[in-house]
Amino acid sequence: MWSLHRKLSQLLGVWRWRRMEFTLFPPTGFHCSTLRSTTSEPDPLEIHKKKLFLWFSHLPQEEKQFGGYFSPETMHVDPLILERKADESAGLLSSPLQIQTPGSPSVTVEQLFEPTDAWSGGRGLNVLLYGAVGTGKSTVVRKLVLDWCAGTTLTYFKLLVPFSCEDLGQLSKVASLRDLVNRKYLHLRNHPLLSGEGNEAKDVLFLFNGMEKMKLDFRIGATELCSDPNEALSPGVVVVNLLRKYLLPEASILVTTRLSALDRIPQKYVSRYAQICGFNDPDRQRAYFTSRLLQQSGETARNHEAQALIELLYLNLQRKSQLAAACFLPSYCWLTCATLHFLHFTDAKAPIRTLTGIYTSFLRLNFGGEVLGTGTGTGTNLPIQEHPSSLMLYVVRTVGKLAFDGVTYKRMSFSEKELEQWIGGKTKTDEELRQLAVFRTDVLDFFLAPCVESSKHLKEEPSENDERRYVFAVPAMQEYLAALYVVLGENKSALEKLTRQVSVAIGQASEDVNAIVNILSKFIPLRIFAVFNLLKLFPKFYEKISSQNKGSIARTMASEMFRTEDSYNEDVLDQVEQSLLGVHGPQPKQFSEGQPFELYPIFMGGLLHYGNRVLLQQLGCSIQSTTVAQITRALRKYLVRELSKPQPPEELMDLLVLLYEFQNPRLTAEVLASIRTIQLTNIRMTSLKCFVLSSVLSCASPSYHLEELDLSSCLLTHDMLQVLWPAFRHTYHLNLQFNSLGPESCILLRDLLLDPKSSVRSLQLCDNPLLESGTSTLLKALPENQSLTHLSLMHTGLGDQGALELAQRLQHHSLQELNVAYNNIGDNAALTLVDACREHPTIHTVHLYLNPLSDVGKQSLYVRGVPKRHSGSGRRVRVLASVTEGSDVSEDWHPILSVIRKNASSWDRERVKQQLKVFLRDLEWGRQQQQSFWKRLHFRRVEKGVRQTLQMLEKDTLSASKGYSK
Repeated sequence: MWSLHRKLSQLLGVWRWRRMEFTLFPPTGFHCSTLRSTTSEPDPLEIHKKKLFLWFSHLPQEEKQFGGYFSPETMHVDPLILERKADESAGLLSSPLQIQTPGSPSVTVEQLFEPTDAWSGGRGLNVLLYGAVGTGKSTVVRKLVLDWCAGTTLTYFKLLVPFSCEDLGQLSKVASLRDLVNRKYLHLRNHPLLSGEGNEAKDVLFLFNGMEKMKLDFRIGATELCSDPNEALSPGVVVVNLLRKYLLPEASILVTTRLSALDRIPQKYVSRYAQICGFNDPDRQRAYFTSRLLQQSGETARNHEAQALIELLYLNLQRKSQLAAACFLPSYCWLTCATLHFLHFTDAKAPIRTLTGIYTSFLRLNFGGEVLGTGTGTGTNLPIQEHPSSLMLYVVRTVGKLAFDGVTYKRMSFSEKELEQWIGGKTKTDEELRQLAVFRTDVLDFFLAPCVESSKHLKEEPSENDERRYVFAVPAMQEYLAALYVVLGENKSALEKLTRQVSVAIGQASEDVNAIVNILSKFIPLRIFAVFNLLKLFPKFYEKISSQNKGSIARTMASEMFRTEDSYNEDVLDQVEQSLLGVHGPQPKQFSEGQPFELYPIFMGGLLHYGNRVLLQQLGCSIQSTTVAQITRALRKYLVRELSKPQPPEELMDLLVLLYEFQNPRLTAEVLASIRTIQLTNIRMTSLKCFVLSSVLSCASPSYHLEELDLSSCLLTHDMLQVLWPAFRHTYHLNLQFNSLGPESCILLRDLLLDPKSSVRSLQLCDNPLLESGTSTLLKALPENQSLTHLSLMHTGLGDQGALELAQRLQHHSLQELNVAYNNIGDNAALTLVDACREHPTIHTVHLYLNPLSDVGKQSLYVRGVPKRHSGSGRRVRVLASVTEGSDVSEDWHPILSVIRKNASSWDRERVKQQLKVFLRDLEWGRQQQQSFWKRLHFRRVEKGVRQTLQMLEKDTLSASKGYSK
């Protein structure tokens, strides 16, 4: 065996040497052939796969706005695909919440191309994949192509040739099948798989996406037969012959289409039907949300927040809420993720995005370039509409009109009779009826869904008078379409419609009439023809009516923004979040018809932004710049008028959102000029709201400053402070109390005080756990800052060490009032601080109450606060340490007690009650020292206020301070 192996090795070595010798020294005449044999040409199929992968991996602009954290491979979730029989009715399944699938198991696209008995004999399969708008047809096609390029699906097809039927339908010149392929895929020129010879085409799969956008006529008299892939014909004829199996009969074909175009292809030419049914269960929806939100979060720190959002969404879906009905369509899952990403993951580094822009992009993704063609069924003689209208404009004039009526009369649900009335109720011609049929089949269910609440009521308590009601799939979509309906001017009055028609007619004829009048005036006195000059006035009359209509739009926006009955609702961004995540708590027993539509005016403002107008122009909805200018001028006047009245924090937050959505710096600056105070107390601030506030204030001039920016009790974090930095520069009095800001936030506040562009005069930080380390960082800014006059560090964990450091850094600073109450400061540190304040040239008030001070310490503080007789300045430092000063009532008892009553709900109750009992003891001792009846009466009045505060604390029923007169 070993000798045999050795002989084989020797023979192999000789063969290698001979081969090398032949290659290095080729005989004459064999040189070129040897080079051709050693140099391999690139495989056209491999080139095709690489290019297809690059093309179909491209994300649309709407996806890139999220920061590009995900790719088509990671964010795809397979929708439910059911194989259907030819005689089964088309359309969405009866209930989006309960899909019935008897005898129809879920299939994949790859399984649809398995050979069938009916289609044998070497012929390829024709698979028709159909679904409603938004069910995910285009996404399935894109994932299918990418998987084929990666070699994970449809591997038995060597060549996949995708075509867009919209592109094919726009070709006016005749072309052969190979010309169509070569025009789009040059690397497949003259490829043998498309030659039509033998059975090479059995390895080819043609994909025609969006077949409803092509003119296909299967009548023999209208479409000639063709079996030559090199014969030039119209694209529609080529596709028909492919489906007929006259042309490349061995090739397989996948066609996607909408429901209304199912009958475009006769049943005998379709081997299999399959319906895309979207996401039929909460688990598929949750998988989609997980792939999107977790990928979008990008940072590990945000994963917890994203996971919490997914859990809340899943709970809302499991309850079979209205959101679950909407998310039956993957498109609404996209809208939900986009909205949540906007609400929770917006930061200063991300591209500028608005809620209006998200909804406009959502419609462009689903209806971009769509037209409302009537289409024809097989065997009909009716041509497809030659001049199709914009599908989105048709949506506005029908569904938008319904939405506007609902917003006007505060209704969210509609009966079937109302749908019939508003959508297609006035159609007369056959053309309009055909358009309406296509619209109802393909589009209507995309916007409107059966009301879940009314469906549950019908099941539980059916009655003869009950009827099914319909709502918009997403509540905000009703407000968006209503706003678009108004901004596009579709709600014109009858007078304006009439005057516009007459104005156009007169405007076209006025030039001819003027020419005739000028000729005749040379022979006949001009006074006779003076009446014709009235024609020139009519277009101006129409312009006046039109401008009044634009003013009414602005007036509507302002009035809807500041409705009295909506003043104390939650701000609009919180309402949007609750509509998606649900209200986790006691649910209302009945469906509320009176829900406010506070997004409606905000969408109206957002639609006037240039970026949204560009997207709407692509959808066939044009908003003229003159219209925007007229609305803007009137809106500024109405907003300034409304802002002259005091507004609740929620309304001010909604106004900021409106100005942000408008994205008009000039209008924003003019409106801000009338605002001197922004009070957002108790608003649940988020990174988005902080970004909105900063963006709006950044539109103001550098010289503009707010007198006060109140952000107390807003749940601010360190990250939010970074976003709010531009807003702080425009503020004199900054209130950040009750926000749980930690020591790390003091670094940013220190930099704010050191910023030469900052003009902060008052900084309130009480009830933030800054601790000694944080206050030490903050106090480093005092020597170099000259603008700060009032600093409140009450209940910040300052301690003795912090008070001593503060005393050292007070020199050479313009501070006037210092509040270090409730900071666990002892006698020695308090005395040192008061001594430093007494030596300070400008400080006049120091707050030291609620600190563990002894009676001797309090008396010493009072004595040291009083100026000495030989002092030339005679300046006194007010030390607020207790409601008493020695044996007298302190002049500042009322402010001290007011602060305690206001903040006690967030403080340590036991400690506050203990301090109030100390006040009562001091008051009782001081009263006993008084001889005057009136002074004793004054002591008792102060005691009464302290006892009332103590009783409220003990009953845990603190109310707002009613105030006490001195």
